[in-house]
Amino acid sequence: MKELAKDYSIVPVQGIAEFIQDVRLRKISGSLKLASRTLKLLMDLVSKESWNTAEQLLALIRNQGRFLAEAIPHDIVVANTIRRVMKIVREEYDSSRVVHFDDGQSILSLHKLVTQGADPERDDYSKPMPGLKNALVDHLSEVETELETTGDSISAQAAEHIHSAELIMTIGYSRAVEKFLRKAAETRPIEVVVVECAPDCRGQQLAANLGRAKIQTTLISDAAIFAIMSRINKIIIGTHSVLANGGLQAVCGTYSLALSAKHFSVPVIVLAPTYKLTPVHLCNYEQGDFNILGNTEAVLPFESLAARFTKAYNPLFDYVPPELVTLFITNNGTNAPSYIYRLIGELYHPDDNQL
Repeated sequence: MKELAKDYSIVPVQGIAEFIQDVRLRKISGSLKLASRTLKLLMDLVSKESWNTAEQLLALIRNQGRFLAEAIPHDIVVANTIRRVMKIVREEYDSSRVVHFDDGQSILSLHKLVTQGADPERDDYSKPMPGLKNALVDHLSEVETELETTGDSISAQAAEHIHSAELIMTIGYSRAVEKFLRKAAETRPIEVVVVECAPDCRGQQLAANLGRAKIQTTLISDAAIFAIMSRINKIIIGTHSVLANGGLQAVCGTYSLALSAKHFSVPVIVLAPTYKLTPVHLCNYEQGDFNILGNTEAVLPFESLAARFTKAYNPLFDYVPPELVTLFITNNGTNAPSYIYRLIGELYHPDDNQL
């Protein structure tokens, strides 16, 4: 009970409460904007708040990060950004701690991998380290630049994966997918089939944008996916997040799309910036905490007679297991679903998986 009371006594620093309010009111939307704004808040935390050791800074980031993650739990890129900043703090502290460094130490041998856990000072972040704040600010500025160039890094790989006269299918609306397809269409003719993703029908926006870019585009309903799948060359989709096992938390309808693709042996390519990789597993296929229920007015009007006797649900996300995904394209290159665990290990520290 004492620990619980302590958690609820956390007061958010300036800017975090306003950020949460803006997200809830949808003044800030989109994974990239959320990740960039979260990183900016954490940079202010590092540079303006009072702390003397890495241990104090980690505790400060963890407390504020837990407050953020609990306030907006479904925007998982916020928690991912917090975890990555905590990993950077640990890395900068460890690199500052190593005073004597030579070429022989630059190669991490098998012996070092086995014995490094025995280092008594390895996980001790309680010692003051001069220059740590400046090093962190510089490193976080590099991460900020990386976020800004993420879209360009992914779209630059379009020519490697889309070939001339291919028929591409996608679902809903994704800024990354739109940029990727536009980049591919600059050098070769392609045709795109967009699934409208009812009842929100955000695929209509993507189809209109691609049409204005002079890309031959066809808009179809969700029910027509299986009928047209045999003609499709490959599927390119975005995702809300990539789970630790390589599965997807993607827009509702993606699971049926992936199942149809598997039946016809059509490759499924997922555009996933690294800030969408999360060390979280789907624990329950009931998907209660995993999903969000949207408004069902477009499916079943509240004033209709049937609404009196019917329960209607409009889930926003689908879980897509990793065996239905062929390839991930990140801003650092392409990877198979089985390699996601390695990427997550490079991005986050195991102690930070639970904020």
